[in-house]
Amino acid sequence: MHILDRIVRTKRAEVAALGRDGDALVEEARMAPPARDFAGALARPDSVAVIAEVKRRSPGAGAIRLELDPVLQARGYESGAASAVSVLTDEQYFSGSLDDLRDTRRAVELPVLRKDFVLDPLQLWQARAAGADAVLLIVRILADDELSSLQALAGELGMAALVEVHDGGELERALAAEARIVGINNRDLSTFETSLDVTLGLLDRVPDDVLLVSESGIGGPADVDRLGAAGVDAVLVGEWLVRQPDPGEAAAALAGRSRTARRR
Repeated sequence: MHILDRIVRTKRAEVAALGRDGDALVEEARMAPPARDFAGALARPDSVAVIAEVKRRSPGAGAIRLELDPVLQARGYESGAASAVSVLTDEQYFSGSLDDLRDTRRAVELPVLRKDFVLDPLQLWQARAAGADAVLLIVRILADDELSSLQALAGELGMAALVEVHDGGELERALAAEARIVGINNRDLSTFETSLDVTLGLLDRVPDDVLLVSESGIGGPADVDRLGAAGVDAVLVGEWLVRQPDPGEAAAALAGRSRTARRR
């Protein structure tokens, strides 16, 4: 069984348990402060926006920085001109939590993305209740009707949806679902092999009016420059940032780098 299959099986069990708290989650979500504008934060005409990630470990990399303080990390990112913050909330495989999301959202003024493996509407209510401004929807683990309904519910709750793909078929499905923010994951979630060529090979199929985010495998300013020259709107960077000694300086090294319009 691939790691992604194991993660999805774990998530289904978590969702089943979550059902007991469904009414409370809906009420908490309705009481939450309005969501911040995630899409607007990424829409920079001449530079690549940076979504800086709070991440302690991953199945591919193992332990990265288990002692990471999400508040200090996110405040550093904000001081370094990141456009948004991504927070891993999966506990079993990434050592994250919804408390990390709550604490981060209170600590910074940037939009905050809940990065997890969303399979069910209850997880969206849970995300909004915790303060999420955006959620990740992974095409590979969702049927077309699930993708469409989850994306619609995210919008109803005021959240943006970052719709993640890895290949051409998944990109077609995302666009058919009218995704407005598409993330191309350079990492194959089944094998954890990573290459920026995944983004570069698909980006000319993304319409100009869809925000394009390149995710995973970004190892510093040179990679951001390469992606920006190809027309990528934003990058989502986790491991490289977390491994740097100063999160503010690291974010500043990636932020504001030049972007050109996508070429057909």
